[in-house]
Amino acid sequence: MVEIFANRMEITNPGAPLMDTNRFIDTPPSSRNEELASLMRRIGICEERGSGWDKVVHETEFYQLPAPIAEIAGDNTRIVLFAHRPLSAMDKGDRIHACYLHACLKYVMRESLTNASLRIRFGVEEKNKAAVSRYIKEAVEAGMIKAYDADAARNQMRYVPFWA
Repeated sequence: MVEIFANRMEITNPGAPLMDTNRFIDTPPSSRNEELASLMRRIGICEERGSGWDKVVHETEFYQLPAPIAEIAGDNTRIVLFAHRPLSAMDKGDRIHACYLHACLKYVMRESLTNASLRIRFGVEEKNKAAVSRYIKEAVEAGMIKAYDADAARNQMRYVPFWA
């Protein structure tokens, strides 16, 4: 089911996901029904690589949209995509989730979240990098990201998802 609202779009599919929603971006694809999945791949309805969530996160970052949310609603999976909202209108939870997904996307690309990469993601000018440092600190304190090398110089800090 696809529902379109003024400020968001919600896509609900039957069935709980086969993996933790926080790990959509890095977990290899799996299927409940391999025969049906194989048929759908052959006729071009779906792909086999499991890169859909990666593409969604990449596009939301490219257009500087709030991070999408994947949630379990009973025995269903719901994905919520949000309309543009300025960074100033995002709350702490929104920023932490966006930092986490940015770290995940960077990690699967064999890179790390940095102050500079997060500034680009949020569209923040370099002169306001202190605000981005605060957003990174919030995500670290929430346990969603961690320092790649805690002993690195402050200006060389890189971050990865909590599970990396």
